[in-house]
Amino acid sequence: MALIVQKYGGTSVGDLQRIRNVAANVAKLYADGNDVVVVLSAMAGVTDQLLTLAAEISHHPSRRELDVLLATGEQTTVALLSMTLESMGYPARSLLGYQAEIVTDHDFGRARIVQINADRLKAYLSQRKIVAVAGFQGRDTSGNITTLGRGGSDTSAVALAAALGADACEIYTDVDGVYTTDPNICEKARKLDKISYDEMLEMASLGAKVLQIRSVEFAKKFSVPIHVRSAFNLKEEGTMVVEEDTDMERLVVSGVTYSKDEARITITKVPDKPGVASQILTPIGDAGIVVDMIIQNTRKGGLTDVTFTVPKSHYEEALAIEQDVARRIGANQVYGDKNIAKVSIVGVGMRSHAGAAAKTFTALAQENINIIMISTSEIKISCVIEEKYTELAVRVLHQALGLEQG
Repeated sequence: MALIVQKYGGTSVGDLQRIRNVAANVAKLYADGNDVVVVLSAMAGVTDQLLTLAAEISHHPSRRELDVLLATGEQTTVALLSMTLESMGYPARSLLGYQAEIVTDHDFGRARIVQINADRLKAYLSQRKIVAVAGFQGRDTSGNITTLGRGGSDTSAVALAAALGADACEIYTDVDGVYTTDPNICEKARKLDKISYDEMLEMASLGAKVLQIRSVEFAKKFSVPIHVRSAFNLKEEGTMVVEEDTDMERLVVSGVTYSKDEARITITKVPDKPGVASQILTPIGDAGIVVDMIIQNTRKGGLTDVTFTVPKSHYEEALAIEQDVARRIGANQVYGDKNIAKVSIVGVGMRSHAGAAAKTFTALAQENINIIMISTSEIKISCVIEEKYTELAVRVLHQALGLEQG
């Protein structure tokens, strides 16, 4: 019938009964004549428990050995699922990441997939076996176990779907799809029937936690349709993440996202001359700190102010780096603020429709919410505001942009 790759997150396999529920869902799909590959995360909480154990041994454990340790979480779930399926009379075979020949680079803890040799998987599928693959992990070219970072099982599933030429990739989570905004903040949030890869990429990068961003990048690159749905309500259709089509243009804005993991740093009275921006930002990049929004305000007298945002967890480190940079380049002062948040609107319809920016700024102004920074692209507008106004900003933008309708 079809080749389906399914991925189940940690809460979906949180205990033996939930693993049995997953097995029943997989068995039904298989009994209908489909070939099935199942990608599993570790049981909910297991990865954190393993990290705690490692921290009790060493404050700075080897990244290689940490990957060896963390990979055991998924090893447990694929073995248990395969046992469960076999006890139900279905042929199943579990594979760890290296056995599935998921080859990555050497960056332990945040490795990137560079190649998948799907021959072994295809052989098992040709024998009509259900294959359970440990997500979140692979091996580098030296044979070392590697992990893909938080949310890496999503990436494993989509990459395997691409390598196998699967008809679809179903991502089962504890939510039943992609919403116009966080339903925990806005009770009038609506579930979207479908969303484009580009919109999902923006939403994932801007704070939406439904899908891991690298999984969406894979899906877009290889045109893998993703179906995001709930593991706890199997009758409910979820959200399709697919190629952009003309229907999507009817909705100017598809969603409102937010992130509280933001901090901003400002360097004042910077000499306004070529190369200074590089001197400011290169040390940040060398430290592995991701810079998001950047604004430069020109002053009189050949001076400028530079402001940029970084993840809140890297704020202190980035501030110390820039204080050193300021001394070297002859800037005046460095200060920062951790009490900020980023609120964003996303929609492919903004490419061909005007007015979204005006509605955004007007809605925030009417609630007396000051905009500290603004960043835009073809399909998104992001505003940095005071953190205390985050939830209010999300609700007023959701209403002002008509996302409660339809």
